[in-house]
Amino acid sequence: MKKVISLCMLCILTALHALAQSGVLKVTVVDSRNHAIANALVTVTANNTTYGSQPTDRYGIAIIKNLQAGKYNVLVSKGGYKNATAKATVEQRIPALVKLTLWWDDKKLREAVEDETLSKSLPKRKQKTVIRQEEALHDMADGSIMLAAYNRTPNGGEMKSMPAPSISMPPTYYNPSTESYKKEKENDFMSVRANPLSTMSVDVDRASYSNIRRFINEGQTPPADAVRIEEMINYFDYDYPQPEGDQPLAIVTELTDCPWKPQHKLLHIGMQARTIPTHNLPPSNLVFLIDVSGSMSAYNKLPLVISSLKMLTSKLRAQDKISIVVYAGSAGLVLPATAGNQKQTIYNALDRLQAGGSTAGGAGIKLAYSVAMENYVRGGNNRVILATDGDFNVGISGDNELETLITKEREKGIYLTCLGYGMGNYKDSKMEVLADKGNGNYAYIDSEQEAEKTLVKEFGGTIFTLAKDVKAQIEFNPAYVQSYRLVGYENRLLNEEDFKDDKKDAGDMGSGHSVTIIYEIIPVGVQSNDVRNVTPLKYQQRGVAYPSVVDYNNGNELATIKFRYKKPNGNTSKEITHIISNNTTTLQRASENARFATSVAMFGMLLKNSPYKGNSNYNKVLSLARNSMRHDPEGYRAEYIDLVRKMNKTDDVLASNGWYEEED
Repeated sequence: MKKVISLCMLCILTALHALAQSGVLKVTVVDSRNHAIANALVTVTANNTTYGSQPTDRYGIAIIKNLQAGKYNVLVSKGGYKNATAKATVEQRIPALVKLTLWWDDKKLREAVEDETLSKSLPKRKQKTVIRQEEALHDMADGSIMLAAYNRTPNGGEMKSMPAPSISMPPTYYNPSTESYKKEKENDFMSVRANPLSTMSVDVDRASYSNIRRFINEGQTPPADAVRIEEMINYFDYDYPQPEGDQPLAIVTELTDCPWKPQHKLLHIGMQARTIPTHNLPPSNLVFLIDVSGSMSAYNKLPLVISSLKMLTSKLRAQDKISIVVYAGSAGLVLPATAGNQKQTIYNALDRLQAGGSTAGGAGIKLAYSVAMENYVRGGNNRVILATDGDFNVGISGDNELETLITKEREKGIYLTCLGYGMGNYKDSKMEVLADKGNGNYAYIDSEQEAEKTLVKEFGGTIFTLAKDVKAQIEFNPAYVQSYRLVGYENRLLNEEDFKDDKKDAGDMGSGHSVTIIYEIIPVGVQSNDVRNVTPLKYQQRGVAYPSVVDYNNGNELATIKFRYKKPNGNTSKEITHIISNNTTTLQRASENARFATSVAMFGMLLKNSPYKGNSNYNKVLSLARNSMRHDPEGYRAEYIDLVRKMNKTDDVLASNGWYEEED
């Protein structure tokens, strides 16, 4: 009996070991316009053996699990399309990503249209229908074949027609100069003797990453001004601990070496907001403010807006309220306040929306705030959710006028969340300003997957503010730090006196949000061209107060960081203080949080061609990311690696036991 039990245990352990060593292959299938294709069959083979076969979901994704490390062939097939193939290498712990484009096959398309079973499945009509085979159209929503036809009444009159699809459309390239991005000068190194304090507004916006992802997936290098490094870093989830006790925020810090300038160091500061279960969130009064102007007619604008807001609606409860306001040449109320459990009523209102007309954005915003005030919930979450490409050109469109309006409404307790859509005429700079002034957040939605991430998986963080006007101020110890540079956050800098000024607006954090801040520091004694000379003072000595502090703390304090925040409905801020020790960890031994954030920061500097990038290269970016993959529950880090590979001309990682080799 014991032998049988031992044999069973051995088999179980062997199976578990094999499972632990297995990998995952994620296949995304799209058409020539980058639309997801559902119900495409993905088959994975190697050496004439099939290791997995699965249809794609409505997002065009199929995931094949429990694959041993090695090389595989991927075949994708779908009625009406030419088959597509690719080769993939599966590694342990790191999901392999494959994206395939299916192109129309005229022969298969005609066969599908002429198929007798397909004809029998069509609904019967009273009027005579003449089918033109060349007008068959693929429905991108559910992957079914739809037939475009001229429907003729008994009198022979034409009722409607649908256009034929474009066959084998080439990729669409957009001129970045027609899009609007605010130019910001990168932060420079600051002398600790002259500027011991660094003060900033905390930022949880993440739009920049999904926007540059769109450029890279279209085969283009993103405009430098579209790259905001802090938003790239904060796009990802980090495994920070939850706050203890009744504190809404937790703080963690880590000091590591710097991969792009080995003589420098990196200070990582992580903030984690408490995660509140959805059922415990206060009631919401949400107003969907939807741009239905002519500029929103593209497939990745209004149609994507509608599917995005349907996803958000799916998360709402009976105690939540939804109103829908639209604007084009004029603004109008499409749906008065409706309970969140009346989902079909909300879906029907969204489905009726059509694009056309000019863009009276100011009129729409005014009406949306008016509707929000009429349905105001005391102690609840009152918010306008703006979905647009930001191309306001009629009515109140000046930035100053819009900012003044939104600031006044913010003071009444109505916040603004901005969701950006589209490309070609996208106004990133305007969207970011509106969200900042409205005590809200800003996301760029480039796909249904991104909509699901922002509005479903991160629902609490996107919709509910846990702490508002969050500010950070760090004081560096000149005994250990010569100079420092804040990586990113160029448009979030504050004056040092703003830190304790409760009238000064700052960023907000939602339920479950995390924020990562990175400083590049130059230690005392390091010879660096980045150290700037400071003019001696005549009437006082710089830094005279600091030696006593160093002596008192036995000389081990690198810096002290303070955070201030207000409760969502409060007017008085509270302060949290955290001491940072002068203890350095190598990146190899650092947390995965620090390694991955460092990789993203370096990637951002390369995309911007930053003068501070030092000896950064894509090999180091990939190496750090590949060694930071254990915390990737949704596969976003794996997708990031795929983006880096696309930007990298070669994928040869200079490695030593899986790590990059430092350059002299």
